[in-house]
Amino acid sequence: MATTPNSDTGLENNKSLVVCFGEMLIDFVPTVAGVSLAEAPAFQKAPGGAPANVAVGITRLGGSAAFIGKVGDDEFGKMLADILKENNVDTSGVRFDHNARTALAFVTLRADGEREFLFFRNPSADMLLHESELEISLLQQAKIFHYGSISLIDEPCRSTHLAAMSIAKKCGCILSYDPNLRLALWPSAEFARKEIMSIWDQADIIKISEDEITFLTGGDDPYDDNVVLTKLFHPNLKLLIVTEGSEGCRYYTQNFRGRVAGIKVKAVDTTGAGDAFVGGILYNIASDSSLFQDEKGLREALLFANACGAITVTERGAIPAMPTKEAVLRFLAQVTDQK
Repeated sequence: MATTPNSDTGLENNKSLVVCFGEMLIDFVPTVAGVSLAEAPAFQKAPGGAPANVAVGITRLGGSAAFIGKVGDDEFGKMLADILKENNVDTSGVRFDHNARTALAFVTLRADGEREFLFFRNPSADMLLHESELEISLLQQAKIFHYGSISLIDEPCRSTHLAAMSIAKKCGCILSYDPNLRLALWPSAEFARKEIMSIWDQADIIKISEDEITFLTGGDDPYDDNVVLTKLFHPNLKLLIVTEGSEGCRYYTQNFRGRVAGIKVKAVDTTGAGDAFVGGILYNIASDSSLFQDEKGLREALLFANACGAITVTERGAIPAMPTKEAVLRFLAQVTDQK
């Protein structure tokens, strides 16, 4: 049914490991900016999929990450697995499906700033990961288990996702959730809202955007702290982050809340900025889980994550633009000097 690529990365006894679960696919991006998909003269291929982007974001910073997911046993699937390996992401949890193809997505940023998506997944390999194909040893080693919501859309991947969460929780992992809403992939908005919220209370860390707050609350004001605290913060949550693009982010914990300003840059391509941000914060939490109780340390980690996102938008593509730790520290030093 499926095969496993060899993993080159030894992760024995690594308690700062972040395991990312979900989809990895090929994004086709127009060679010309600011056009609709129909107007695009040609497309360039790029690796995509939020959980995979986050895994690379972490390793690029010098952290330790693994990816669990499924791609097609085709040229694109092999290319994606190779990209993970080249970026030092452990691939022992990657499976290849011999019958289904690797998912494809055509993505464009139109002149009005809106992103337009066209997905080819009917079904694609990522939707067909079975529970029996889970690399349980990775979950047993992980400090953080990170996932999105796209893997909840279809069976058998949905059941596999829930099983992986359950195993990770029993093994003492911190559960990290970025819903990463892609409404075009869901059968309906109602179903998306129900499924995204169905696992909400199990997460220790949740990262959401302003648009996702509006969607999940049925139209409430995303800037209202009371909306966030009454409708989205739950008793077991250690950290809720609301990202505001170039404006920065807000944070809510059991004991404190606040805001960290963004860093203004000239954006070339916003693809992957949120994933770079998540990679930045998870890299810091994997190294020091006391950040949930340490507001000063958390604010520094969120500024670091903001910088990861800011650097990523200055280049095209998600994975190629993910920064190293040295680049982030250099960037932050320049920003401080300019103040």
